[in-house]
Amino acid sequence: MRIVAADVIVSSPDRNFVTLKITTDDGVTGLGDGTLNGRELSVASYLRDHVVPLLIGRDPHRIEDTWQFLYRSAYWRRGPVTMAAIAAVDVALWDIKAKAAGMPLYQLLGGASRTGIMAYGHASGRDIPELFDSIRHHLELGFRSIRVQTSVPGINAVYGVAAQTSADGKRYDYEPAQRTPLPAEEDWDTRSYMRHLPGVFEAVRNEFGAELPLLHDGHHRMTPIQAARLGKDLEPYDLFWLEDCTPAENQEALRLVRHHTTTPLAIGEVFNTVWDYQTLIREQLIDYVRSAVTHTGGITAMRKLLDFAAQYQIKSGIHGPTDISPVGMAAALHLDLAIHNFGIQEYMQHGALTDEVFRQSFTFADGYLHPGEQPGLGVELDEEAAERFPYVPAYLPFNRLKDGTVHDW
Repeated sequence: MRIVAADVIVSSPDRNFVTLKITTDDGVTGLGDGTLNGRELSVASYLRDHVVPLLIGRDPHRIEDTWQFLYRSAYWRRGPVTMAAIAAVDVALWDIKAKAAGMPLYQLLGGASRTGIMAYGHASGRDIPELFDSIRHHLELGFRSIRVQTSVPGINAVYGVAAQTSADGKRYDYEPAQRTPLPAEEDWDTRSYMRHLPGVFEAVRNEFGAELPLLHDGHHRMTPIQAARLGKDLEPYDLFWLEDCTPAENQEALRLVRHHTTTPLAIGEVFNTVWDYQTLIREQLIDYVRSAVTHTGGITAMRKLLDFAAQYQIKSGIHGPTDISPVGMAAALHLDLAIHNFGIQEYMQHGALTDEVFRQSFTFADGYLHPGEQPGLGVELDEEAAERFPYVPAYLPFNRLKDGTVHDW
């Protein structure tokens, strides 16, 4: 079996996606997700101009060899564009291998380690009553674990609050990347946020009880000492995790946070390789790995990263909002089902147009996801439907403080 074609398909049903379709000489096809929110065309160009020519004629079954070749032969390693491109190839090759074997992909990863994959949903509100309504809605949808995001008095727009409308009129938590010529500017005040948030979680616990797993995303906005203070303030409310409490590129900063709070920590949404986690995992400074299969070199790399984490009793919490395509989501679910140290899976349901372009076999019921039993990933691309939705420029917002300083969004 040899690769005879590799096509890069950029489509925008609901939002922009980059999909790699690899075809073999006996007609087997595999799909990979190369979507990088707000920088999609960079990955598409990297794939078309630099990677696709290297794939033609290669044996698709040599997944590890191809991964190492793409990572090492470029000399310039790592980074989100490179790793998203490698992930697209890697996932497509795993899709081909599993289809050739006539098995769902998780079987080739060692088989199922559980019967279902616990998922969390995204509840939010501009005030407490609206937040309560959102939590009840997600419970009615079947979610049994809930991320809580809320507006903050005095701040005009806060990441993850659905009732806010973005500059292009879309639901904010569904897709914060806005179809505007330039990134939208938002405001931020960390002290106001830190004063407001503990009371929100107190109200949620009083209303919904102690058993409901609650999560929160700090979205990199706090300094280490601020993150430590917030983690300590939230301890009475027993969070499942506090996510991205501080920019963790400075891995040593998490030592300070860990020293001051027992609130579980999830880190890594913007990380791309195991090297980003080396100190965090070895020193047990986090509890959950938040990388996406799509942004971290694919299934091959994520499996190794999570095996490393397992040695330190650190679990998975794979990134899975709507800027991960159904292809990337399916890849995450097959990995979730197979690994031993699974923790939880982020899940945002894609829109109707996306579901039209990407035909999926994975299911969600009673709080649990399952990738399905179709050979391969279980996702097929309707290329005719994809052509109806051309790329539209879109940007994530950015933050400024009251004095005009650019801040982490």
